[in-house]
Formats: sequence, C-alpha cells, structure tokens
Amino acid sequence: MINNDILRRIRFTFDISDHKMIELFRLADHKVTRAEISNLLKKEEDPAFKKCNDELLAIFLNGWINKNRGKKEGQPPPEKRLTNNIILMKLKIALKLQSEDILRILKLVDYNLGKAELSAFFRKPGHKHYMKCQDQVLRNFLHGMQLEYRKG
Repeated sequence: MINNDILRRIRFTFDISDHKMIELFRLADHKVTRAEISNLLKKEEDPAFKKCNDELLAIFLNGWINKNRGKKEGQPPPEKRLTNNIILMKLKIALKLQSEDILRILKLVDYNLGKAELSAFFRKPGHKHYMKCQDQVLRNFLHGMQLEYRKG
C-alpha cells in the first residue's frame, strides 16, 4: 500500500486535525509544519503532493503509540523500511487491540482470517511460521477500522 493512503485513511477514520497530526509527529521527536502535513495528505496528481516515505510513516505511528500508550525511555529509532506486518503491529499497539479485536474488525468488511494466520503476521521474519501481510489484508483492516471507529 502507499504510505500516503495509510496516513489519509487513519486521519479520516479518527478525524485527526492538522494540529493533532503535528502533535503526533512531535511525540516521536519529529517536527513537521502544517504545510508539510497538507502536502502529505494531497492526492498524487496534485503538484504539491509529497511522498510519505517509510521512515516518516513509522515516526507518525510511533507518535500515535506514544500518545495512546505513553512514551517509553530508550525507544529504538523509527524503522527506515516498513512492511505491512510492521504497520499492522504498530496499529495494533496504538489502538491497544488484542488478536480477537483485529479479527472482529476484519469481519466487519467480510474478511475472514484465522487466528493462526493473524499470529503469523506478528512473528519475526525468518520464523518458520512467519507470513507476509499482503496489501489486501492491510487494506481490509484499514477499511474495518473506519467502520469500527469513524464517528458519523
């Protein structure tokens, strides 16, 4: 998935203002301006569009985790390379979700996934039961999040 789409979907689902987005980046020790936020949220066709790289999305998600779970001392630096597995894990942590919650959210969009399949997404690469999270799973989870959390 495109990182800008993920950022837009999260912003829409949770009705996050520019000010709140700036604050989430700040909570991960990264400064952004309102103009930078605006450019990240623009569509690709817009000349002012700015691509959201993996590190920037990781910083945003880390800030969201810090806001919802509290900032811990000695946190590792943001990932330079994100996978759907890492994004799903960060969303799980930020929203304080259990596996059952994720499966329920996926069912909201008629996407059935087994508990074993889900746990395989959260294993370390190289583990014999590790499974790569495909775009389709992340896309359905983001859509389910919208149905679960979007107000109005």
